[in-house]
Amino acid sequence: MTPTPTATLVARDWAEIQERMLVPLYEAVYDRLEVGPGDRLLGLDCGAGLALLLAAGRGAAAAGVEADPARRALARERLLDVAAEPPAAAPAGPRPHDVLLAFSPSAQALAAALPSVRRGGAVVLADWGPAERCTVPVILGGGPAPGDLDAMAAGAGLVPDGSGRVFCPFGYADVDSAVRGLLSTGLYETASDPAQVEKELTEALHPYERPDGAVWLPNIFRYVIARRP
Repeated sequence: MTPTPTATLVARDWAEIQERMLVPLYEAVYDRLEVGPGDRLLGLDCGAGLALLLAAGRGAAAAGVEADPARRALARERLLDVAAEPPAAAPAGPRPHDVLLAFSPSAQALAAALPSVRRGGAVVLADWGPAERCTVPVILGGGPAPGDLDAMAAGAGLVPDGSGRVFCPFGYADVDSAVRGLLSTGLYETASDPAQVEKELTEALHPYERPDGAVWLPNIFRYVIARRP
């Protein structure tokens, strides 16, 4: 499927503005798991692939899964191995992955990806932290509640192996960059009237503007580490 021009623009806003906001989360997880040479990592819903690039920079072999064709195309421009669906487990295939990284996954997506993870491999689930500690989801009157990561891990038959919280502030040079970046997340429904949503989001960001025009949105993210038995 060829991405539409609009979808490509939104994906580029994600890659050029928004994706870097999650670097503290990725780095905290990689530090905790000591990701490095010899490790095989799979990123579920990996977007344009920044998490994969960070893992590769540590010497890991990183691949990803991204359903959105526009984001997947950008990841491939970065010479990353990104597929539309999780790889099927097969005895003749490559060595299983040591780490699976998934941000706000569905139970179905997680179940589809698990067979490619080795026994004892780490499965990292991440999502927004407590609502009172997150600015972004509540702008425009509310957003999706964070998923119950512990319940998801238990439902997938995984063995708990720790958790953590990471401060990930979303900082932008100006309101225009903030609006473009936030709209690229898909958190805000724009199908009915994109111009109106953009106007409302611009207004909602004014309390978070700094004197120099920058926008600062503090957030806490939570991650759970579990092991495939």
